[in-house]
Order: sequence, then C-alpha cells, then structure tokens
Amino acid sequence: MPEPRHRPGFCIRGNITMVQWFNLPWPDLAVGFGLCLLISALGFLRTDWFISIGYGASVSALAVWFAWAAPPSAAGSWLQAGLLCLYGLRLSGYLIARERSASFARELEASKARSAHITSPARLGIWFSVSALYVAMAAPLLFVLLAGDTPLLWPGVVVMAAGLGLEITADWQKSASKKRAPNKFVHRGVYCWCRYPNYLGEILFWLGNVIAGVGVYHTVLSWGVVLVGFICIFLIMLGSARRLELKQGSRYGDDPEYQVWVSQVPVLFPFVPVYSLRRLRVYLG
Repeated sequence: MPEPRHRPGFCIRGNITMVQWFNLPWPDLAVGFGLCLLISALGFLRTDWFISIGYGASVSALAVWFAWAAPPSAAGSWLQAGLLCLYGLRLSGYLIARERSASFARELEASKARSAHITSPARLGIWFSVSALYVAMAAPLLFVLLAGDTPLLWPGVVVMAAGLGLEITADWQKSASKKRAPNKFVHRGVYCWCRYPNYLGEILFWLGNVIAGVGVYHTVLSWGVVLVGFICIFLIMLGSARRLELKQGSRYGDDPEYQVWVSQVPVLFPFVPVYSLRRLRVYLG
C-alpha cells in the first residue's frame, strides 16, 4: 500500500492524540471552499444556479483541486477523482442544455418566479452553506488521496460508477420518451424499477464516494464532515423525489395508467415497498 501523504495536523492513521481527533487538512479544504464560493457566485445572477450549474461545476473543480493538491497514487483513486469530475461536468452540461430547450421554458419561468422574493441576506446564506456542503460531499476523495489507498476504495468506486450510470440511463430514457410523447409520464426502462431512478443514482453515487474512504476516517471531524455531506444530499434527494411526486400527481393523477404505476412501482428504492413520500416530514429542498 502506498505511503500516506500527510498534511500538517492531519492524522490519517496510527496513535491519535486528543488534539488530533479534531484535525483536518484545513488548507486543502479551505482552497476548495474558496473555489466553490467563486463558482457558486453564479447564484447571484439567478438563485437556482447556486444549486444547479454552480453545484455541478463546483464538484468538478473540487475533484481537480484535490487531485492536484494530493496527486493520486493508485488506480482506484484516479478513478474516484475522474468520476467526480465527470459527474460535475455531465450535470452542468445537462442543466445548461435543458435550460436552452423550449420544453423547459415554463419550468424556467416558474423557477425564476419562486426565487424572486429571496432577499440578499438569504442569498448570502445559501451561497455559504451550499459551498460548504459541496466541500463536505467531495471531502472523501481528499482523504483517500492523502492516504494513498483504502480498504474499500474499489467497492466504493464501483458503487459510484453504478450510480452515475443509472443517472445517465434515466436521463437518456426520459429524454427519448418525452420526444415521443411529451405529455406522457415516463414509466418504462429503469422507471419500471423505481419511479425516480435519477435521484436513486445520485444517492448511490455519493454513497460510493463515502464508502471509498472507509478505513481512513480516523478523526471525529473527518467522520463528521463526510456524514454531514452524505446525509444532506440524501435528504435533498428525498425532498426532490417528494416534490416531483406531488407535481406528477397534480399533472397525471387522473390517468388510470399512472395510478397503476404509482401503486406498483416503489417511489425511490427498488424492492422497498414505499410507494409515496407525500407525508414525509424529514427532508431538505
């Protein structure tokens, strides 16, 4: 196993003192936070860009920065960094293309209307909080790079790749279906297994990123950072699925085929008999 590349004050393994329990590679994380602030400032032009284009671009920038600050020494860590970068680039490109499509015009206007009332202090709060969240979500990559390798690096990378592949497949199938039948809900392909596979793919991707670093989270703050990042994105995906369920219900609720679909296909996790998140009270977004 490659020797760990330490940052001052960051204990990867070995005898850990009480002080070291609270140490992290602060300089690398601080630069990453600054990059996210810079990129997410797009949200001051339009609020939803804080959590859309700014999100994808920030993840890619963090992957590049962490890989430059602690160059990968194992094939698995190269793949982890590459998947994070690819994830961010794909998401940003997809969102930009979607905003330029005529079919998204109504949703775009609705999004602008919803954010019109957000005050400047609230925008500042969103800016700082999402930038910190993006760093927390990507931090497992930095911890893996500093360690050189981890026991679960390859299983984590496989889960990340599966999640990203599911997202790509779901988006492609939805786009193809909407071209054939713009006013019909999508219920074939991966949508036969769960109603919102793109959100499931997102959860799997970030879960894999956390798994990849298991074995090098030896400090209170390192565990805290990665768990906060994953729990937040998990709750955001629950909220997104709930919001989409409500939206689809109001649009397709009278369609008998839709009623059969929602009664037989789990809302988010295949084989888990949860068919609605309408009454969910714990979520973000």
